[in-house]
Amino acid sequence: MAESLPSTEVPLIADLTPDVSDERLAGVRVGVVTFPGTLDDRDAARAVRIAGGTPVPLWYKDSDLQSVDAVIIPGGFSYGDYLRAGSIAAKAPMMREVHRAATADGTSGSAPLPVLGICNGFQILTEMHLLPGSMIKNDHLKFVCTDQRLRVENTETPWTAELDRGGEIVVPLKNQDGQYVADARTLRQLEEENRVVFRYVGGNPNGSRQDIAGVTNERGNVVGLMPHPEHAVEPGFGPSSSGTEEVAMRYGSDGLRLFTSLLRQIVAA
Repeated sequence: MAESLPSTEVPLIADLTPDVSDERLAGVRVGVVTFPGTLDDRDAARAVRIAGGTPVPLWYKDSDLQSVDAVIIPGGFSYGDYLRAGSIAAKAPMMREVHRAATADGTSGSAPLPVLGICNGFQILTEMHLLPGSMIKNDHLKFVCTDQRLRVENTETPWTAELDRGGEIVVPLKNQDGQYVADARTLRQLEEENRVVFRYVGGNPNGSRQDIAGVTNERGNVVGLMPHPEHAVEPGFGPSSSGTEEVAMRYGSDGLRLFTSLLRQIVAA
């Protein structure tokens, strides 16, 4: 019978110890909301931890934001996408608190809370009217799962401040209600006000208007995108390509920069 290896000799599948030079990042608390049907809350929390921050679980039925510095609404199929994707989750007590904090006007000394909605989280943000537009079934009426190339269009949000405008990133995409739609006036306003944050490159995977993959609100603190940056944060477990350099198989980690950007923006504020 093989002898057991000492714990120090057991190879780790994933080392979550962040390589962070600024220890202040650990003081940034990022809430991650979980609903019935959420799939990617642990992935989002993992991304925050790898970036150097402290993830804080937030339950949809609660109404205490626990003094977090930012919130992530992760992907999944909240309430099974019944009625419309995100429509029921948008009414949760926790989301009422997120809405209040995200729209704070500063008169009480509170700056508007940075919020990131990923996939189902993006759908929820549109249902809450924190972001314009809506999501409908993909134009080909099929679930899509692929590594997706995106162009960065806006670096004036806390989540994208350290990205390169006009540069590209590669992160996974997986959705069935990912077609972003809005009326002509809203689309024109988004373009004129530089509120398109990410745009699909190399083909539109779901029929989204004007290849839009992510948008922001007027103040720039709320961002929603359909692809999943939290699935491209650790070499060996991400895409096999990158928008910035050649990478080995599964070594793409372009998504990590959204989370490090958020943490550093909060520390610097």
